[in-house]
Amino acid sequence: MRFLLVDSILELTPGVSIVAQRRVPDNEELFQDHFPGFPVMPGVLLTEMMAQAAGKCIAAQRLPRGVPMLAKILSASFRAWVRPGDTTVLHATIDANEERYATAECRLEVEGRVSAQARLMFSFVPASQFAPGLRDEVLDRFMSEHAS
Repeated sequence: MRFLLVDSILELTPGVSIVAQRRVPDNEELFQDHFPGFPVMPGVLLTEMMAQAAGKCIAAQRLPRGVPMLAKILSASFRAWVRPGDTTVLHATIDANEERYATAECRLEVEGRVSAQARLMFSFVPASQFAPGLRDEVLDRFMSEHAS
């Protein structure tokens, strides 16, 4: 399984809000065990999807403070199953955006219904700690398509 859990960005106001999506593949190996006969996406991966979307929103500001990384799950709740083949729509609103941290209110929807919600906190890791030239292909694609 790859942990790139955002397929595309639909709307983005850097540092403010994002709407993104992810189609849950039918053939993810994890569905064999979670759960046999009733495959559902684990809550921790739903939370990671929301975190990746919110992180892209923060990173889109292109500030020198570093790469946003999930530091704390302040709250999370799960309301409905996310199944193989579902297309999720990820919403995040950044409500604090400081030099050392950011927080986001997030929700994940399937067919217009809220399946998960989370309040997340991010810290920043210096870009120098990552592989040289590391790029976020999904964010770069959106930014280049919407350059003014």
